[in-house]
Amino acid sequence: MERDYDLFAQVVQAGSLSAAGRKLGISPAMASKRLARLESRLGTRLIHRTTRRLSLTDAGQIFHDDVVAILAAVRSAEARFSGRERLESGALRITAPTSFGRLHVAPHLKGFLDAYPRIDVQLDLSDAFVDLIGERIDLAIRIATTISAGLVGHHLAASRRVLCAAPSYLEARAAPVRIQDLVDHHLLAAEGQMPWRLDGPDGAITVEGESRVRSNSSEVVRELTLAGAGIALRSLWDVDRDMARGRLARVLPDYEGSSSAGIYAVHPKVALAPATVVAFVAYLRGLYGSPAPWEL
Repeated sequence: MERDYDLFAQVVQAGSLSAAGRKLGISPAMASKRLARLESRLGTRLIHRTTRRLSLTDAGQIFHDDVVAILAAVRSAEARFSGRERLESGALRITAPTSFGRLHVAPHLKGFLDAYPRIDVQLDLSDAFVDLIGERIDLAIRIATTISAGLVGHHLAASRRVLCAAPSYLEARAAPVRIQDLVDHHLLAAEGQMPWRLDGPDGAITVEGESRVRSNSSEVVRELTLAGAGIALRSLWDVDRDMARGRLARVLPDYEGSSSAGIYAVHPKVALAPATVVAFVAYLRGLYGSPAPWEL
């Protein structure tokens, strides 16, 4: 079974049955026969075949994501139990959103480096969605609703967002009681973060508006919110400590940001993820767990 999974992954990576067969040391006819056997066993077509190209079916795309994860887990397990620590060595280049990376990645890197002293880590912080392949990034942490084609996403934690403001702001202006009251308030959001899409008692709702201050930095919005400049929609991972200390208070607690967003570790889709990537994903999952620390 694992051999057929490996063949399927190789076909997707190489883009042809003949290229996959050469890599695995089998004929194109045998590769085609084994792929057909796999599809028969699963009861669904995985790949559309034409004279010019191969393309994944919808079922094939889903199955490929699972196969890549299965093969990576198998290789990682074999490496651990056969003592091949050298597989968990080498360079690991990571990118993460600025605030999340500063608060929830950088403080924990020492633990990872202590566990894997042979891995050479580079951490770049950016709020842009970096081209992982073009920039030769091994792994990115992304807060998103969907994962782009060509990438594998590992769900790390939920990303709940709440409306909040500083007590000084709420003392100076009457706190909103209904969602419609937000039109009379100063709103704060970084570029591209409005309109707000919220889930409430009556379902999904969209809040239109303009930020009181225009900025491309989510961290600037956070500081403005703490200073009492307005109401913001902020992630719990970003403001949970400020809320616990009374520096921020929830506004309209029956409403939260759309629940479709999550925190993911993503990497390019390959037949076998590097052991460095597998190790870091496992480390992150151990850090955040379920529920994540900011949910407690």
